[in-house]
Amino acid sequence: MSAAMGLALVAAPSFAGARATDEAPAVAAPTASPVLSPRERMRMNQRVFDQVWGEVRTQYYDPRLHGVDWNAARGVYRPRALAAQDDRTLYVVLDEMLGLLDDDHAGAAPPAVVRRQDTLRQPRAAIGVTLRPDPAHPGDYTIESVRRGSPAEAAGVTEGWRLHTGEGLWSPEQDVVAGRVINLAFVDEEGRPRPLDLTPVVMEPQPAFVADRSRPGVVVLKVDGFEPGLGRWMGRELADLPPETDVIVDLRGNPGGRLMEAEAVLSCFLPRDQVWATRTPRSGRQIVMRAGGGCGELNGPVANPVAVLVDGDSRSAAELTPAALQEAGRATVVGERTAGAVLVSQETRLPDGGRLTLSRADFVTSGGVRLEKRGVTPDYEAAATREDRQAGRDPALQAAISALAARPQGETALAGAAPAL
Repeated sequence: MSAAMGLALVAAPSFAGARATDEAPAVAAPTASPVLSPRERMRMNQRVFDQVWGEVRTQYYDPRLHGVDWNAARGVYRPRALAAQDDRTLYVVLDEMLGLLDDDHAGAAPPAVVRRQDTLRQPRAAIGVTLRPDPAHPGDYTIESVRRGSPAEAAGVTEGWRLHTGEGLWSPEQDVVAGRVINLAFVDEEGRPRPLDLTPVVMEPQPAFVADRSRPGVVVLKVDGFEPGLGRWMGRELADLPPETDVIVDLRGNPGGRLMEAEAVLSCFLPRDQVWATRTPRSGRQIVMRAGGGCGELNGPVANPVAVLVDGDSRSAAELTPAALQEAGRATVVGERTAGAVLVSQETRLPDGGRLTLSRADFVTSGGVRLEKRGVTPDYEAAATREDRQAGRDPALQAAISALAARPQGETALAGAAPAL
């Protein structure tokens, strides 16, 4: 078992993107899981289940396990796990058991998902869809976005469709190989079946961070995840920025990531040593979090006006960051209420190549607000409809630009704003 180094602020397993930790994983070319005999399969299932169950029992941040009888859970789920004949069945059982904790950070990602996550920033085989589990249809996934130039776009797949999984159909627990046709059972927004055979192609990676300077007087810093190098990148983008330039940090759809990168982003805007949160691990000893001045090569925080864009898929570090800036009166938050998945988690590798994510510490803001199950309420509500996105409109971004433009001339920081968490 190899534990990820350090702690992370990242929501539970998502098939949409990388799950960042405080150490970038060593990445090799993706290889499929070996074919196991029934006896080998049962032994591997046992090793995986016992590690997951044991880590929760001994390392979960809440020693009371949210009131769950963990020994009873073992009796219910272990026989099912040992009898699983494939990764999909095994990880469904694991996630059902972890779901008893009612914690969005507690989850297990199967080996094929881990292989895709570990190569997210490399050229890799893809069909070009971003998936999220569909709570209304257990086992199915909602199409969150479709990448331009992808096989999915060419086949007419659109945002809002549902991917149905089942016997003989592809599911995220299986590998994607360039040139190998996969059978997909989509359901469109009207409920009509849309079966498609798609052939994955190797696609170039999309950057984790993008700076958009196309609008006069505004720079939009789009951050897809709190991944390694974010603090250095943001420091470079903010260096020598004219004080009258408005800064918009776009954290929509961001699942979270490395704790040290969240601290670096906050150091870009908050004075050194300013308290922004408290975390409490299993021991119960509270640890005060302070801005550390780690925004790349900047000597101190910038004074530019700041807005942060969030939505319902902003999770974990992408919630704590806007909450800290909002509570400090340093930024206007625009968009939709965030997911409310804000705990400090850690990842460990499982014996079959899968990955367990488990909460290791609780988190509250400097004002004592616990964001878990609550999320961040924006100062200005703004959401994009599907029609907006198809037409290229971005109401939240426009609302942020307008909010910053409406501030008194010469004002560079929000002072005395009441937190809206």
